[in-house]
Amino acid sequence: MAPLLPDIRRLFVVIGMLASACLLISCQSPPLPAYKTATQSAWQQYGTGSATPNPNYVPAPAPAPAAPRPMGPASDVPYPATFSAPANAPTINAPSYVLLDGKTGRTLAFKNMDARRAVASTQKLVTALVILDRGNLDQQVTITAADTNVEPSKMYLKPGQKFTRRELLNVFLVKSANDAALALARDHSGSIPAFGVAMTRKAQQLGAYQTSFKNPHGLTEPGQYSTARDMAKIAFYAYRHSFIRNIVGRQKFTLHCAYGVRNYDNTNKLLAQMPGCNGMKTGYTSAAGRCLVSSASRSGRDVILVQLGTQTKYIWDDGKKLMEWGLQRASSY
Repeated sequence: MAPLLPDIRRLFVVIGMLASACLLISCQSPPLPAYKTATQSAWQQYGTGSATPNPNYVPAPAPAPAAPRPMGPASDVPYPATFSAPANAPTINAPSYVLLDGKTGRTLAFKNMDARRAVASTQKLVTALVILDRGNLDQQVTITAADTNVEPSKMYLKPGQKFTRRELLNVFLVKSANDAALALARDHSGSIPAFGVAMTRKAQQLGAYQTSFKNPHGLTEPGQYSTARDMAKIAFYAYRHSFIRNIVGRQKFTLHCAYGVRNYDNTNKLLAQMPGCNGMKTGYTSAAGRCLVSSASRSGRDVILVQLGTQTKYIWDDGKKLMEWGLQRASSY
């Protein structure tokens, strides 16, 4: 038996080596996936991803969102994505609203911000963004009969008249002129349905995934809706656009054109009622109720408020109350 001991020891050594090799193989990292995850900024997804260090693979197509995304800017401004409404926020009557810090995008207060609703003429902010993306604002637009076939509010365009895109943009953002919106949409996309597609695409680029637009003016149409959260995302971006910011803060606009001098009053009464209010857009239909995207700036602080589905007797006072409260809590840097 003694001569067999060295052979038995060698056998156990071999078995041990084989077991160690198997263990090492089983602990190897799995193969790299067929794509790498591209890093996205915080306002585009719930958290930031991390890229797989494999240059031989290309990013996979981004999946369609299945749930509302966090609110945030379409800019390099960091967004902390917090949604806890403070208990001491003033009560307002709007069934759906969001109050943002206009600098950081931080949510200061909200209610039912993901409820799908008609948003009326507040969606003209998206109309303006789509037109501004095209540029060439001094290009003339010839008015057609179809452009004039819309309900008031209007600037009462007539077929054959010519205005620049810049002139039409100014009037439709101040006066909320629906005929100007139709003329701009047709000039841009050739048809109203095509322009609705462009509006929805723009909204999604800004992170507004629970939104579908069908027309440039916001009059009631099946399949057209948004949410307070999505409109806040859009307003946050529009607030940073110098052209829009300059127009929506005016209480009056005077148009000097080939057809005479025309004066238009801004539909946003908060511009005259609240010191520091500097925009943005009103809206009303019987289906949407009173809607208002408003903004204010004071002492280096900025706030943006979206109210949807409220009533005329509440909207202005509620807007002042909640924005005044927000200006005391927004970031000053």
